[in-house]
Amino acid sequence: MRKMMTSGLLIGLAMAGLTMNARAGETPVFELRTYTVHEGRLPALQARFREHTMRIFQKHGMRNVGYWIPVDTQNTLIYILAHDNGDPAANWQSFVSDPEWQTVYRDSRRDGPILIENGIVSQFMTAADFSPVQ
Repeated sequence: MRKMMTSGLLIGLAMAGLTMNARAGETPVFELRTYTVHEGRLPALQARFREHTMRIFQKHGMRNVGYWIPVDTQNTLIYILAHDNGDPAANWQSFVSDPEWQTVYRDSRRDGPILIENGIVSQFMTAADFSPVQ
């Protein structure tokens, strides 16, 4: 099911005809992330992304490509980021070190943890030469 869902997301992006370009001379690295949350905590995660996380990602070189909630699962968020500088490790280190992010993260967990233990799955990808998404 997960492979089918992943393929569907990527096909959907291609069908949308999205053209995304890295900075000149750099190949973007795309990152497919799946978050699994505790029962009833998806609204808190969505609020954190909507109000803070997406903007902070941009600040640290991570471009928001798209976000999805599976129709058959109410405790999952799937999204794709583009690391236009080709260096996801540097972008994530910068992000997690950001004092604003640290405050947002701490504040969003006041009512308890959002993600389940080992609730993040990440896959790094580059675009195939025939992909409309580059």
